[in-house]
Amino acid sequence: MPELDLTLAWNFATALLIGALVGIERERHKQRHEHPEIAGLRTFMLVALFGALSGWVSLVLATSWVLAAGLVAITAAVLTGYVLSVRLNPEGLGLTTELAAVATFLLGALAVLGQRELAVGIGVTVAAVLAYKQPLHGFVGRLGSDDVYAVLRLLIATFIVLPILPDATIDPWDALNPQSLWLLVLLIAGLSLVGYVLTRLLGAHRGIPLTGLSGGLVSSTAVTLSFARQSRELQYAAANSAIASGILLAWTVSFARVLVEVLVVNRALLPSLLPAMIPMTVVCAAFAAWHQRRAGQEIQAQDVPLRNPFSLTSAIKFAALFAAVLLVVKLAQAHAPETGLYYVAALAGTTDVDAITLSLAQYARTGNPGVASHAITLAVLSNTIVKTGMVVALGSPALRGSLLIATVGILVAGVAAILLT
Repeated sequence: MPELDLTLAWNFATALLIGALVGIERERHKQRHEHPEIAGLRTFMLVALFGALSGWVSLVLATSWVLAAGLVAITAAVLTGYVLSVRLNPEGLGLTTELAAVATFLLGALAVLGQRELAVGIGVTVAAVLAYKQPLHGFVGRLGSDDVYAVLRLLIATFIVLPILPDATIDPWDALNPQSLWLLVLLIAGLSLVGYVLTRLLGAHRGIPLTGLSGGLVSSTAVTLSFARQSRELQYAAANSAIASGILLAWTVSFARVLVEVLVVNRALLPSLLPAMIPMTVVCAAFAAWHQRRAGQEIQAQDVPLRNPFSLTSAIKFAALFAAVLLVVKLAQAHAPETGLYYVAALAGTTDVDAITLSLAQYARTGNPGVASHAITLAVLSNTIVKTGMVVALGSPALRGSLLIATVGILVAGVAAILLT
């Protein structure tokens, strides 16, 4: 008696569960609407099993024709059902259920063709798209032409402009990489767009801090620049505390990222770095939490009318400034090495903390760990001062005051740690 193939059985069970997941949503949709639907729970489960069987037979016979014939059959069936449904109820025009049935057939086949995890992920996505019809339609209804044009410009800049830029330095000092600089442009512009979308969906007191928290994983400098510029716009006048919280959360994440980088590259350096980084992180997080508590009260007292802040031009201007600072850092490292590691760390920190952190963590393997930890702390403090300068130069008066107070607390914590260790 042949043994049961547990993997195959699990693949078929996965296909059945995918069909049930999508089918449950469609069954609920049928119950909420009076017009007839071509498929419900049982139909979608059978469609998924039909796809799994078609995929398995194709695999056993080493031919794709069985799967192709099954796809043609299920497509013809759902189209026939669609025509009959529209004849009974012309107002129920739409292909959502029909396309979901074809997708479920293909997901069932995918589950038995060695891509079970992918099939489950796409199946969950299909069910989510079907279930969130009203929120998605409502969000689209709130979009204006500026929002659509902003997304199109970002897509053009990402998929057309970025690939044609050279991925190599083009200056004599080996500092400026056009593709890397354009990625920075996309990051800044994209963060503005993501923050806008989250604010529209969640409200300013939730969306702005969430943008800062996630954006800090990539670039706290870009988050600071984007939010500082937005704070001067009238529609964000009631969101000062939310913006301050978003910036400070991005800084908190950047502090934590430094510790993670050191842990990965040279964990032996971590004990000498923690006494400086932990106080700065705690102080920054405390200020962020305080502003977040105030954010809800401010925004509830005054509604925040929003418009899309996306601007490639502003992002390009910042990238040009960033490129100029990169050149200064490179020239200083090449022509003034005698000024010492601390000077280089402070100078490098004006543009990017990650690069100098990784370099110093590697240096500490053979060099002085105390010097390396102090230099990393100095780079972090330098970076914090530069970001505060961006807020002072570009932010609203209310945001300047909030960030200056928080910066003083962070600097005091960092300098005290350096002096005491």
